[in-house]
Amino acid sequence: MQTKNNIILTHEQIQHKIKRIAYQIYESNVNEKEIVIAGISENGYIFAQRLKTILEDISDIAVTLCEVTMDKTSPQNTVKTSISASDYKNKSLVLADDVLNSGTALVYGVKHFLDVPLVRFKTAVLVNRNHKKYPIKADFKGISLSTSLHEHVNVTFGKNDLAILE
Repeated sequence: MQTKNNIILTHEQIQHKIKRIAYQIYESNVNEKEIVIAGISENGYIFAQRLKTILEDISDIAVTLCEVTMDKTSPQNTVKTSISASDYKNKSLVLADDVLNSGTALVYGVKHFLDVPLVRFKTAVLVNRNHKKYPIKADFKGISLSTSLHEHVNVTFGKNDLAILE
């Protein structure tokens, strides 16, 4: 049986969700002078860039952007960041990804950052699918979905953002 593609978030809805998440991040870091938004490569990094733009518009907090790269099929020991550990040491950090599915990418990203003392550590996702195999949660999420394991959520960032359930 073939499933149809269902739009779960339109461009406008994605923009609203990202803005709401940015306000939540600001509220939880209102006393910080600087925060780091670390986006997991590709869509997570695009999501992080958008959060950074909004945070800079709504607050005086300095936002440092960091790209987190890893081999998602074998993430042990493959996590790398675009900034050095000294750039996020003793700062508030938000790890961002577009979709939280099994939690593998997020949990290995968290593990990487825990080697350095942080003021605060939070996670943000645009779509939370609730199929976690690791004990990880999203502190900030745009939407939570109850989906079957054979369904796939695809977020496409661009001129006309879409989140599609396939």
